Amino acid sequence: MQEPPRSYVLCGTPRTGSTLLCSLLYSTGVLGRPESYFREPDEVAWAARFGLATEGGRVQDYRAFVNAAHGAGASDNGVFGVRIMWGSLERVIEGLGGVPGEYDLPILEEALGPLTFVHLRREDIAAQAVSWCRAEQTGHWQRGDAIARAPHQDVARARVLTGTIREHNAAWRAWFEANGIEPHTVTYEQLVGDRQRVVQGIAAKLAVELPSGWRPRSPHRKQADGLNRVWADALRRSMGR
Repeated sequence: MQEPPRSYVLCGTPRTGSTLLCSLLYSTGVLGRPESYFREPDEVAWAARFGLATEGGRVQDYRAFVNAAHGAGASDNGVFGVRIMWGSLERVIEGLGGVPGEYDLPILEEALGPLTFVHLRREDIAAQAVSWCRAEQTGHWQRGDAIARAPHQDVARARVLTGTIREHNAAWRAWFEANGIEPHTVTYEQLVGDRQRVVQGIAAKLAVELPSGWRPRSPHRKQADGLNRVWADALRRSMGR
């Protein structure tokens, strides 16, 4: 019987609870140390942490970079996790010497080993767009980020982001289909509703046993407030919903 993949990719779009999920998976001690290792704006910072040379805002040896990320993202039992947003995938494929859209899965698995894909999405796209827009305004994407400025309702920008979210969700679905992948799907709503069940589901996909007594704990908390709700309602009205 074939062993299940020991590596996984969290595939998503911003504001789907991926930071919360990453922290929960990390907290198990057996489901890797998932981070956005391949987010292009952070490539130089990660390269510096890995002790790798960069030039022109990019790492010089991308395969060495991926190998270093694989080591950083693996828990002691060898399970590796990474978070990749749709906008980052092309850079990873190109960096590994491939042409995006051609044999993507073999290129990724040659570098990272057999992979399980977890598709993280949000049912309430209006709420997601508002959360994304607010994070852009304030600079507060997750716990620990300083708030650079106060948020304000911007329905026009949120509508643009709604379109971006739909495009990226569709792009992920098309990519999975093109590569013959059946992802394990998790919604934001499932995650905030039952964290333990979501983590257990991912562990089961990887055939990893969670430590006895493990309970979901994370420093990350839901950031939405009354402004988000009013803003999302205004966005829905503007779209005739």
